[in-house]
Amino acid sequence: MEYAQIRYEVDEGIATLTLNRSDKLNAYSIRMMEEMIDAFDRADADDEVGAVIVTGEGRAFCAGADLEMGAKVFDAAGGPDSPIRADGSIDYASPHARDYGGRLTLRIFESLKPVIGAVNGPAVGIGATMLLPMDIRLASEGARFGFVFARRGIVPEGASMWFLPRIVGIDRALEWCMSGRLLDAEEALAGRLVRSVHAPDDLLAAARALAREIVDNAAPVSVALTRQMLWRGLGMAHPMEAHRIDSRGVLARGRSGDAREGVMAFLEKRAATFPDRVSSGMPDYFPWWEEPGYF
Repeated sequence: MEYAQIRYEVDEGIATLTLNRSDKLNAYSIRMMEEMIDAFDRADADDEVGAVIVTGEGRAFCAGADLEMGAKVFDAAGGPDSPIRADGSIDYASPHARDYGGRLTLRIFESLKPVIGAVNGPAVGIGATMLLPMDIRLASEGARFGFVFARRGIVPEGASMWFLPRIVGIDRALEWCMSGRLLDAEEALAGRLVRSVHAPDDLLAAARALAREIVDNAAPVSVALTRQMLWRGLGMAHPMEAHRIDSRGVLARGRSGDAREGVMAFLEKRAATFPDRVSSGMPDYFPWWEEPGYF
């Protein structure tokens, strides 16, 4: 896919995905969603990519959905693919009824590579919710966050009702979403929405340093499995479910070239060179879950 609204660059094992509509404060569109999903597909398929950083061009990270359509921007009526029936009722089971923010956040959730958000400016609406399935979020001192949906007469999207309470707690998630107020970087830090706050000129360097620590020191297959184990473990009903999965992981990875290399590198006091690759080295029990459909 040729990108018009994002940039995608790979340098020394780190992919940087930059939202690139600075004249519109990187407002989110269907085209941007499609390009971002394609970029995450590329990153997962590329064994040279060990981590992904997502940031924005210019003074904003993402100002939310593109509101150029005015009051009808959230109205799905009209067009051949509309889930709104002729009588005005809604076909909720239609694939065209799916929230465009959620399609992106679910794709990020499925990533096999660690994802770091480098929030360089305002992140509002989908600009805030797309950050939630990212593994680590860093913010510039000038970043602002807004779960503003109730102030627009809609509801939280992007599967944020699942992600946000798990990250910041239910009380804080409710306060932020029901009030819809803007949060500065320090409040986001205090609420554990972001890991750290940086001077604007230091933000990307800090994100790259964090990515570098993962890429240079950890086995890619182990990172891919760990990412999915921890995220999907949030939905487990009992620790026995986790025990089943980590037991499979220890057995399968314990026989791998990565495990042998990791142990020998430790004993020989040298940096490890892990041989296994995500494209070909995932264990036979992966994936261990059945992916749910929309309906």
